[in-house]
Amino acid sequence: MRIGILTGGGDVPGLNACIKAAVMRAASAGHHVLGIRRGWGGLLAVDPTDDASIAMNTVELDPATVRTIDRSGGTFLHTSRTNPAKVKRADEPTFLAAGRTDEAPRDHTAHVVSALDRLGVDALIPIGGDDTLSFGLRLHDEGVPVVAIPKTMDNDVHGTDYCIGFSTAVSRTVHFVHQLRTSAGSHERFAVVEVFGRYSGETSLVSAYLSGVDRALISDVGVFDVFTGKGVPDGKKSLAIEVTLQPRDKTLTDAEIEAVAARIVAAVKKATGGELRG
Repeated sequence: MRIGILTGGGDVPGLNACIKAAVMRAASAGHHVLGIRRGWGGLLAVDPTDDASIAMNTVELDPATVRTIDRSGGTFLHTSRTNPAKVKRADEPTFLAAGRTDEAPRDHTAHVVSALDRLGVDALIPIGGDDTLSFGLRLHDEGVPVVAIPKTMDNDVHGTDYCIGFSTAVSRTVHFVHQLRTSAGSHERFAVVEVFGRYSGETSLVSAYLSGVDRALISDVGVFDVFTGKGVPDGKKSLAIEVTLQPRDKTLTDAEIEAVAARIVAAVKKATGGELRG
């Protein structure tokens, strides 16, 4: 069997170790593995009639090739946020954009299936989060055998207890919160720490629990209903508050993020009477 493997979305520690483990296990069972460069973008860029494009976007993987890749972070296959089911004109390879007269996103799923057939891939292992794996599901629906490996610092892939990348997100957040406590306490200030989380508050919730913060505001709970107290609890000079912010409809600009932060600061200050530092 010939197995394709790719990484999509953001990079996290553990991706190279995951690729190595998959290749070693497949090789031990007598299978061959083909690495696909730049996630779904690599398959999109494969022109079945052009051997040069195949060589540029794929790499043969064996135990010797992956022997040392787990010694560094990121993904040596590289990555992209391409979703072949909704490709913008600016992201289309020239050979696919021929004859286009509009700007609307196009669905190139059929091309990806054709590319996999040209590459002789019998099964596919995509490593990624929501967007990457949603297209993996699309290929599954098209009849392509897919084994998905969840990778997201948000830990929000349905049916998964613990994703690649989540541990690092939590441990880095805990470390940062501990470092921030000294400044917050010294100046008798509130400290608000904002972390990523997409639609899930788990990154914020777990790191808040492990770092012992006083309040955790997560997307699963109404933000402005949390502050019901009248100030800093007796015996305390400062509070650490953690907020998860993830827009649902679009990526926020810096100005929009600042505006949201200002609303949170104002709401907390009004409810607690304390001075906030974000």
